[in-house]
Amino acid sequence: MENMKMHNRHVAFVALALAVLASATTPGVGGAQDTRIGYINSAEILARAPGSAEAQGLFEEEMQESENELQRMEQDLQNRAEDLQRQALTLSPEARAAREQQLALLQQEYNSRFQELETSATQRRAELVQPIMDRVTQVIEAIREEGGYALILDTVAGSIISADPELDLTQAVLDQLEAMEAEAGDAEDDGSLGSDGASTGGSL
Repeated sequence: MENMKMHNRHVAFVALALAVLASATTPGVGGAQDTRIGYINSAEILARAPGSAEAQGLFEEEMQESENELQRMEQDLQNRAEDLQRQALTLSPEARAAREQQLALLQQEYNSRFQELETSATQRRAELVQPIMDRVTQVIEAIREEGGYALILDTVAGSIISADPELDLTQAVLDQLEAMEAEAGDAEDDGSLGSDGASTGGSL
């Protein structure tokens, strides 16, 4: 059950990211004279984009506490139900009705908590996905403008039946994302060196 829930969390994380990316790459109506078209595979971009694996790992780590809480509640419900089943013949009708009512209330509490945690998880997924999608959208738009593309479609959306592989911009998007990541890392290193230099200079 735990592996299945972990898989479901991963699928939900990916699905949300793909939904955001699909909305970002949905083309508008361009001029009739400009018909250059490219396409991407948003699933591949999401899987390989810098920061995506880290975001997924962080999400799963943060959700583990919620997962454990739900498992404890579920186990408690199961234990109580099994106890009631074993003792059913020895309980008075009133006692059995009271136990059944208690179980029903606990089930309601579980359902309510499940929905609450599910909502929180959805919001957290969106928070983690959005920065990645912002960078992906920025790169796709830059490629579209620089390459003079009227449209950039997404194979995941199912709108492409057959296409020239040379029009596939997936790797170009990934290359630019990696370049952005490298530039950001270099900028951080330069900033650290500058701070160290300033501190050293001050001590002299």
